[in-house]
Amino acid sequence: MLYRLVTLLLFISTSVYADPLTMKEVAEGVFIHQGAHEELDEGYHGDIANIGFVVGNDAVAVIDTGGSKQVGDRLREAIVKVTALPIRFVINTHIHPDHVFGNASFVQDKPEFIGHAKLGDAMELRRDIYIKNNTDVLGAAFAGSALIKPTKAVSDTLEIDLGGRNLQLKAWSTAHTNTDLTVFDEGSSTLWTGDLLFVERTPAMDGDTRNWLKLIPQLKAIPAKLAVPGHGTATPQWQAAFDKEQHYFEVVLADIRANIAKGVTMEKTMDSAATSEKGNWVLFNSVNRRNINLLYPQLEWE
Repeated sequence: MLYRLVTLLLFISTSVYADPLTMKEVAEGVFIHQGAHEELDEGYHGDIANIGFVVGNDAVAVIDTGGSKQVGDRLREAIVKVTALPIRFVINTHIHPDHVFGNASFVQDKPEFIGHAKLGDAMELRRDIYIKNNTDVLGAAFAGSALIKPTKAVSDTLEIDLGGRNLQLKAWSTAHTNTDLTVFDEGSSTLWTGDLLFVERTPAMDGDTRNWLKLIPQLKAIPAKLAVPGHGTATPQWQAAFDKEQHYFEVVLADIRANIAKGVTMEKTMDSAATSEKGNWVLFNSVNRRNINLLYPQLEWE
C-alpha cells in the first residue's frame, strides 16, 4: 500500500513538472514565458525570470532558461510543441540563478551556450553558494540543476543567424551585474534586455548602479519596437519603462547621499531611502532594503 502511494505521488509530481511552460508569442517567432513576482526565499519556485526563445528558418535560440532544471525541462517541452527545428543556441543574459540553472535541460541538444565574456568566471566564483542556496530553498525540485558555462563568450558584440533571422548580442560594462548581455532580434525589432530593465518589479542591484545610469541612454538608442525585460511584462513602451527605472535609481542614490551627509546610519537609511517610490514597484520593501545595503558603503567613499 505504501509503495503504491509513493508511486502515485511520484507520478503526480513528475506529471506536474512535465507540463510545458505557458508561452506567449509577443512577435512573430518570439515566444516568452513571464516569470512570477516572487522573492528568492520561502515561496520561490525557480520561475521568476522572463525566459523564452526565438525561431528562425533553420534553428532556435533560447534566451535564459529559468531557475532550475525542472523549469528548463518545461521550457524545452514548450519549444518542442512549437517547432521541430534544432535548438542551436542557448543565451544567458547574466549570472543570476533565476536565469541560468535551466541550462542543464539543453545539454542534450548540444547547442552553443553563449554569454558575456565574464560569465564563465562568475559562474565558477558563485557556483557553491548558488547551489547551496537554491538547494535549501527548492529542495528536490532543484535536482539535476547545474551551471553550464558558455562555450562562446561575447566581449563586445556577436551576430548569430537562425536562418533568415539575425540576433545581435551586445555585452555591456558592469551595471546590473558584471555579466550583462542584451539580445536584439532584427526580424521583429524585439530587444531582450535581461535584468538591465525591470518592469513592475523593483530593480535589483548587484553591480554598478552609477554606471547602469550611464548605459540607459545607450540602451534607449537601440531601434526596438518591443522589449522583453528580465522581469515583468513585455512592452512597446520600453523607453518609458527605462525612464521609470532611471527615476528610481536617481531617487535612491540621492536619498542615500543626503543621509550620509547628515550622518544617518545605514540601518536607518534602509528604512527611509526611496520610500517615495514604494507605490510604484512590486516587492519594494525587501528589494529596496537590499539595494541600500549595497549602495550605502559604496557612496560613503565617493
